[in-house]
Order: sequence, then C-alpha cells, then structure tokens
Amino acid sequence: MSITPSLVITQGDPAGIGSEIILKALADNSLTQQSQITIVGNRQLLQFTYEHLLQQTELTEQDLANPQTLSLLDIPLKDNITLGQGDAITGGFSFACLKKAIALTLEGKFQGIVTAPIAKSLWKAAGHEYPGQTEVLALSAGVNKFGMMFIGQSPHTGWMLRSLLATTHIPLADVSQALTPELMDLKLDLLINCLQQDFGIGQPEIAIAGLNPHSGEAGQLGTEEQDWLLSWLKQAQSKYPQAKLIGLVPPDTMWVKPGQAWYGNYQVKPRTADAYIALYHDQGLIPVKLMAFDQAINTTVGLPFIRTSPDHGTAFDIAGQGIAQASSMSAAIELAIQISRQRLLQ
Repeated sequence: MSITPSLVITQGDPAGIGSEIILKALADNSLTQQSQITIVGNRQLLQFTYEHLLQQTELTEQDLANPQTLSLLDIPLKDNITLGQGDAITGGFSFACLKKAIALTLEGKFQGIVTAPIAKSLWKAAGHEYPGQTEVLALSAGVNKFGMMFIGQSPHTGWMLRSLLATTHIPLADVSQALTPELMDLKLDLLINCLQQDFGIGQPEIAIAGLNPHSGEAGQLGTEEQDWLLSWLKQAQSKYPQAKLIGLVPPDTMWVKPGQAWYGNYQVKPRTADAYIALYHDQGLIPVKLMAFDQAINTTVGLPFIRTSPDHGTAFDIAGQGIAQASSMSAAIELAIQISRQRLLQ
C-alpha cells in the first residue's frame, strides 16, 4: 500500500538560511517523491535566493530545487530584506508563516509541519511574546501537554538517538522548582505514547537522568533525588509496566553508551536505551549537538499533528554564502514522512 503524506514547510526567518536549506533539501527527489510538500513563504524571496546562490556561489542547478517547480502558498513580504540582517520585519514574517501553516494543518490539509529556523528575539521585536515555535504550536492546537524531543540517526552506525527534555527554555536557577512529580509523569507519558505511536516500540527501554552531579551522591551533592525523584521513579516503574525505566542515571555517564553507539568506536555494541529523558535544557542538548549537530531533529510530541524542525538556528552569519548544511532539514522532512506513514497505517 502506497502512502503519500502531505507536509507543509515554513520558510523561517527570511534573513537567515531557511530558504537555502529548503532549496538544498528539496533538490533530493526522493523526498518529493515520498510526499506532497507545500512551502508557506514568499515566492519572490525563494526565487531571489535561488538565483543569488547560483550566481554568487559555487552551487549548481543540481544542488538546488527550482522554485518554479515547488508548491508554495505566498505570504506577502512588502519590505526588502538583507540576507544576514534580521529585524522586526523578518521576525513578523516568520511568525506569519508559522501561523498560516498551523491553521492549514488544523484544517486537515497537511499531516505535519516542518519548521525552518526563526529568531526568537526578532519575534519579540515584532510584538510576538513567545519562548519559541514549540509554544506557539501547542497554544494554537489547544494543547497544554506537550514535550520537546530531539532525534538523530547516526551516519556512522545507523543507531537512532531520542532525547526528551523534562524542562525546556527556562533559567538553570528555575529548574529545581519547575521539576515536579506531575511534570515528570506528563513527560514520561508523552514519551511512551510517542515511542509506541510514531516508532512502533511497544515495550520501550527509557533511561532517566538524575538532576545533580552523580545523581546527588546520596544527598551529598544535592537532595532532589533523595527528596522525591527516586520515589517518583519507583512509582513510575509500577505505573508503566510496559516500559523498562532505568535511573536515575548520573548525568555525566548517561551519554557514554549513546556516544559509543553513535560513533561506532566500541568493540562490543553497548546496551543503549530506546530513549533518554534529560531534566534540563543543556543536560540534553549538549550531548545531542555534540553527536548530531548536522543530523539532529527537534520534534514536538503531544500535538494533534506532526511537527519536526532542524536542530539549529537562523545562522545569519553565513546566510547567502551557499555553505549552510541542509542535512538536518532533510532529516526533519524524512522523519515527518516516516511518522506520517506510521500514523496513517494505524
């Protein structure tokens, strides 16, 4: 049975590398043959980027999708923009692209959204006070239970890394207060459902990090583990018998086996988990970006539709130079296709 998902890609901040990585990713015919892809953005900007890259860099027509062949829903961009110089105008444009993509997806026109990078500070400059795209997606969909997960497949071994964050974009000083048994229940439930629904893993093995160095060292290096995290884990192990929950793993050693599995520099294949829960942003993102900077994908779990995104920013400093890596955007599109098919088969 052939399943062809419909996906929408947002153009992201027009002063960044969004247009370039979209054109590079969609030059791969295998992606466009596997799915029906529509871009929400500005056709004139996409055409300008295409011509600029062909004229000013060493890229050829084989490296880029021709904008004339792409399906695009046009969002007006009245003011001229300069590549590499984002401002309130570019921030407002990227926000409008996202909102349009969400509205169409909620209407049932698309199974999923792939978002190109935006600049949060420029959203704020444009009057949109949101921590990021994840929160806009959840609010627009009427969802208050959602999570941020990062996925990457090793180009060396094929091993797949999945890491979910318990807390996301908050100051480090606020993490201990934000973490609660209720929050951990919510994130674990989202993760288990995602592994079952989107990856077909019915009995997942999940490693959960401690909060403090050495997971608190029996209370010597922090007390959160002793105060409630260990008792929460014990209750969760009873509550979710379909999952094998491992923890609380010392944060400094939790990523050793994933690193070995990613790079393949081991004699005997290490035992790795199906997914990992990090308790705060950098605890999860530093190892993910160290291993999978060019392959990692940001996906939002808990939404009524699929959302994936490259795990990098707008890269204003290299915009228009033709050197932006499109591997993360390609991986984000590929993952959205795979999850769409998995869901459509259910």
